[in-house]
Amino acid sequence: MSEDKRKSADSADIEKDAVSVGGTSSYAQKDWHYSYKWSRKLLEWGVETRGITPVSVKERVDTQYFKIFFLWLSFNFNILSFSAGTLGPVVFGLGLRDSCLVILFFNLLCSALPAYLTTWGPKLGLRQMCQARYSFGYYGVIIPSIFNLCGMTGFCILNCILGGQTLSSISDGRLSWSVGIVVITLVSLFVSFCGYRVLNWYERLAWIPVLVVYLVALGVGGKHLSNPPPAEPATAAAILSFAGTIAGFVITYSPLSSDFTIYFNPSVSSWKIFTYSYLGFNIPIILIQCLGAAVAVAAPFVPAWEEGYADGNVGGLIEAMLRPTGGFGKFLTVLIALSVTANIAPTFYSFSLSFQVFIPPFAVIPRYMFSLLATAILIPVSIVGAHKFYDTLTNFLGLIGYWASAFGAIVLVEHLLIRRGDFASYDLRYWKDPRRLPTGLAALGACALSCALIVPSIDQVWFVGPIAARTGDIGFELAFFSAGVFYIPLRYIELRFRPLV
Repeated sequence: MSEDKRKSADSADIEKDAVSVGGTSSYAQKDWHYSYKWSRKLLEWGVETRGITPVSVKERVDTQYFKIFFLWLSFNFNILSFSAGTLGPVVFGLGLRDSCLVILFFNLLCSALPAYLTTWGPKLGLRQMCQARYSFGYYGVIIPSIFNLCGMTGFCILNCILGGQTLSSISDGRLSWSVGIVVITLVSLFVSFCGYRVLNWYERLAWIPVLVVYLVALGVGGKHLSNPPPAEPATAAAILSFAGTIAGFVITYSPLSSDFTIYFNPSVSSWKIFTYSYLGFNIPIILIQCLGAAVAVAAPFVPAWEEGYADGNVGGLIEAMLRPTGGFGKFLTVLIALSVTANIAPTFYSFSLSFQVFIPPFAVIPRYMFSLLATAILIPVSIVGAHKFYDTLTNFLGLIGYWASAFGAIVLVEHLLIRRGDFASYDLRYWKDPRRLPTGLAALGACALSCALIVPSIDQVWFVGPIAARTGDIGFELAFFSAGVFYIPLRYIELRFRPLV
């Protein structure tokens, strides 16, 4: 089949399944959710129902490519980035200089992967976990989808805890953390429920009040940051363990990168999308994590900050920094608490998509229904874990980076080596055909084999491997390289039994 005919066939097949943003197709009207008056009303209001169905070429018409920059900017311009930066001094005992160098280098390195994967959305019109079917297979991708669901839920829990803590801090404890968590979750649910259009509008603006908060905090408390105390010499183990935590913060965007770019025009330069995404990741993450590290170093020497920071209450620390501004400071504290919604809302959005990959028959259910499911899970779990924030954050970020590194390596090797970087080699007619897609044995086998190197190299509270005991945590580095290397021979063996599609 010629390339033009193949593209035409692909588009026709995708269009058959299409559910447009805020619209319907003749095929979509047969789905159960179009028979209900309330769901038709939501469509009229512009709520996006599309789940994992690919976007046909003629539907990829969005040319406002800068939106992806603002999405990643607001995604990370919040209090969670601040709290991740505090881990260097508080948990790993690093000084300000060493913490900032680790933050700078490992964010610049690890953000390249999710930034690159965002460029695939306009070319294929596939959500990220659907694209992974072309390496992990129709059924095999269910396993990384489960990890992705757990990872996204974990990040939402951390954000809800932080937001709840911060709202509680301005009421002198009269507003419980639990109530704050519920408020944060419901605001996030509203934004994610509406879908692509509202989400992009919200993310385009959400970073502005947060910037004001941090500028005011620096204005009233910056004098305490100018002369950091001398630090003990850093050990390699502490640096690598903190690096693994920082890597876990950013590399885990990889399994959802292209979810937000599938409506972009396929003619857009990949370099443009990469640059927007790369800057969108690094500008907020590096700046705010370094600020978090600086404040954590200074907090023991500022009585009000130390009191607010009791028991690792990051929200209380922010409130203490803003306290000199009086009532205006309380207003700013509310804004910083609500900043986490700019992270939770798009995470809810991608949660809905991964759930449809996890259980494929659920693809007929409107995407927004899974945002309700995520909310039902998130509120009780966040309330239960609210008083063990630092243990939760450290363990979670360290652990989640391992699987995301292996996942990223496999999809990269599949695209760059097996498919020679050619997007035309993905036959989109078979995006949901388990008989034509790879079996997934090569990808899952590579992940399983890489565990032989990952496990001895992890350094967590609950386990320290023999390699990590000497070097520090190098699990995410070995996960990336070993999974990629193991995948190559296994994939070529798989291709002998099932041809490339």
